[in-house]
Amino acid sequence: MNKNKMSEKEFTPEQTILKAAKKIFIQKGLDGARMQEIADEAGINKALLHYYFRSKDKLFEAIFQDAILKFIPGMMEMLQSELPLFKKIEIFTGNYIDAFTENPFIPGFIMHELSRDPSKIAMMVKNSGVRPEAFISQIKKEMEAGSIVEVDPYHLIVNILSMCIFPFAARPILLNVLFRNDPEAYAGFIAQRKKEVPEFIINAIRKK
Repeated sequence: MNKNKMSEKEFTPEQTILKAAKKIFIQKGLDGARMQEIADEAGINKALLHYYFRSKDKLFEAIFQDAILKFIPGMMEMLQSELPLFKKIEIFTGNYIDAFTENPFIPGFIMHELSRDPSKIAMMVKNSGVRPEAFISQIKKEMEAGSIVEVDPYHLIVNILSMCIFPFAARPILLNVLFRNDPEAYAGFIAQRKKEVPEFIINAIRKK
């Protein structure tokens, strides 16, 4: 194992495999990745890889759950806190974009699973602890107080999610059409989204 590989003293075999798989999935996506490549990256043989993860789908699912489980609890705690609505929107969008920047294959995986088994991905997300009720309640209270315009909370949440997710789900289109195959330009655009998205949402709902 070379110096770029993870030491067995630092990671369990499962962690070693997951970190290697994440790197390959980022480079090649779910369909392009091969189990042998993941085994090579992890510095193990393919038989051992299959011992821990029976298939590429099982491995990808484990990575997805790991990424979501790290992201969701802190986000839910923030959304249920006493922070002002606009501050929550800023934090939510920033953290969401950061999560997808670190795990750019996640939107593609979600779309893949939605077309193959919608109930499975819905249950995975639900079981991760997503509870939007407190945030919806706060939106309604802000409308009653007259600090934001009348807006359907469900549409607002979907709009926020869509603005965060779409640039990652549509990365091949944006990269080729808008940014002329310039990864640095695309990365700069994604970084700017952390400022542009919350500003756009807040300006759209703020009572003038």
